[in-house]
Amino acid sequence: MNRLLLTDELVLLAHDDAGANRLGRPHLDYGLAGAVLLELTLAGRVEVADGRLAVTDPAPTGVPLLDQALAAVAGDRPRKPKDWIGKLAKGLPDRVLDGLVDAGVLRRESDRVLWVFPRTRYPSPTGAEPAVETAARERMVTAVAGDGPVDARTAALLTLTRAVGLDRKLFRELPRERVKARLAEIAAGDWASAATKKAIEETQAAVLIATTAATTAAIATTTVS
Repeated sequence: MNRLLLTDELVLLAHDDAGANRLGRPHLDYGLAGAVLLELTLAGRVEVADGRLAVTDPAPTGVPLLDQALAAVAGDRPRKPKDWIGKLAKGLPDRVLDGLVDAGVLRRESDRVLWVFPRTRYPSPTGAEPAVETAARERMVTAVAGDGPVDARTAALLTLTRAVGLDRKLFRELPRERVKARLAEIAAGDWASAATKKAIEETQAAVLIATTAATTAAIATTTVS
């Protein structure tokens, strides 16, 4: 397939080799919504102005997933990035996974747990980690383990995985304090324009707020039950 989007990379990293979502829902949904906003930011289509997401270039990107989101933002009143996370998250995991299945990167495997509960997993056709996922993982590990400059897409992906808590799963072999310090260093680095970095920071914060709220609600429900 063509170059992976951040949404594709996040989905692949979030699923284990058996094709199960190890990030959980709705964390993956919110993370993918953030990935869409990051893609539009890196493409120069949106930025954050006065705390609101604004369209700077309405020209289509040629990617249906992104163009639908771009049209939604352009056709609505100015909203904060956090307000867009929930709006854009609906149905995103299925759309991204369907695209990866159609491209032959993953396959769909449906069965039932205990013959009752339906389950769908998305392993690779070979059973091994897809090469494109390995490339994304290696790119991220190299960035975190090193000390040099990081390209904008890798920095954005690292920012995203940090927001949804996936970084703790991806960098287990690296010292935690080193990972924490390096991610902070990358976030503060000079790898994008000020406007782009601002939008990415706001998106990261928006995803973090959404996932934290979801976790808190789940804990409260469990406690009450």
